[in-house]
Amino acid sequence: MTVAETSRPDAPTRKPWARRRRGLGEHVARTVSALQVRLLREAPQPEAVSALARLRRGIGRAPGFDYTLERYLQVPEDLLGYRPADDAVATDAEYAMHDAVTLYALHQQSRRERMHMDGRGLGQALAELVRVSAGPDGVRRRFAALGTASTYHEGIYHLRSLITMLREPQIPLDYGLLADDLQTLRLPTGRPQVQAIWGREFFRSRPSTDVETPATDAHEENLS
Repeated sequence: MTVAETSRPDAPTRKPWARRRRGLGEHVARTVSALQVRLLREAPQPEAVSALARLRRGIGRAPGFDYTLERYLQVPEDLLGYRPADDAVATDAEYAMHDAVTLYALHQQSRRERMHMDGRGLGQALAELVRVSAGPDGVRRRFAALGTASTYHEGIYHLRSLITMLREPQIPLDYGLLADDLQTLRLPTGRPQVQAIWGREFFRSRPSTDVETPATDAHEENLS
């Protein structure tokens, strides 16, 4: 008797790991994209080049430090979020936009390639950096330090080092997503959430060949 062959259903296609930006992230992405276009023209616009240099000097400083950068750092009223009664300090949204855009300026420095790319989360970018880096352990140590940072400002310090590492091999990042993450990071309960997101992005972006197979115990080999 002939048994009819039955075709096995194909394994489901794995969807690429992707995240959606929130309102602030969309605003930051539009701002950075517009600046990037002006920088990467065949003849870069002098004002854009000057702005990039001034933005780099703003890393780690308080939002509003340079009045001439309003075009790149202003947060729309509807995205500001909670504001203290006296407006004496910047909002979480203002800090997040300021830090994301100034870090982009560091990333884009002396690069003729796009360092802002839609959909590329921080964990994904760092997974690629580990694959291409001559010193992957150093990347992992810095990423681990970011994951255990106890304050927002300590996290920005480690992020600055990681962005510098991403610049040399020209690995881009979605600065809108980063702004959303930084805004959440400033919340009292946001740190574990963001750190877990970055970790999952990192794990899901590494090919299975990157994972070392544990060595088989010699005793088990002798029993087989």
